[in-house]
Amino acid sequence: MLSRVPESTDEEMEAAVAAAKAAFPEWSNTSVSVRSRIMFKLQELIREHTDEMADVITVELGKVTADAKGDIFRGLEIVEQSCAMGQTMLGDTLGNVSANMDTVMIRQPLGVCAGITPFNFPAMIPLWMFPVAVTTGNTFVMKVSEIDPGVPMMLAQLAKEAGLPDGALRCVVLRSARILRAPL
Repeated sequence: MLSRVPESTDEEMEAAVAAAKAAFPEWSNTSVSVRSRIMFKLQELIREHTDEMADVITVELGKVTADAKGDIFRGLEIVEQSCAMGQTMLGDTLGNVSANMDTVMIRQPLGVCAGITPFNFPAMIPLWMFPVAVTTGNTFVMKVSEIDPGVPMMLAQLAKEAGLPDGALRCVVLRSARILRAPL
């Protein structure tokens, strides 16, 4: 056994959601360029810690090292896309849709988002979820697998090191059905 991970209590889950809610107003008003720079830094940190994360995946899940590194790399590709999120978030305007009428489309953050990660891709799936969500100005609560929580927790720590503020990304470890009860 590599480690023992306690299941988050209902109170801890509610605290994670509350922290994400509290962080949302300031984080959603943070400029897109600042949020993108944090993703650039996260990308750099993931590259620096790839071997360490691959070792954890190998020990916790039993993947061979090459497959573990592939798991990380496929997730890293989404972090790279998140670095350019400003372009994706551009709105649109269309003048004269009708007599004296224009349309304007603005893309805005939604609020607190949540994701349930499976055990079989502990780096790729979390990285498919939270970077896009937080770079677009949302906050994120991530339910990590109790089977192999090491790498998702490492990714959350690296995101914090990269500059993601407290509450913008929270992790909980619990059975999947329990997060559905949390009011986001």
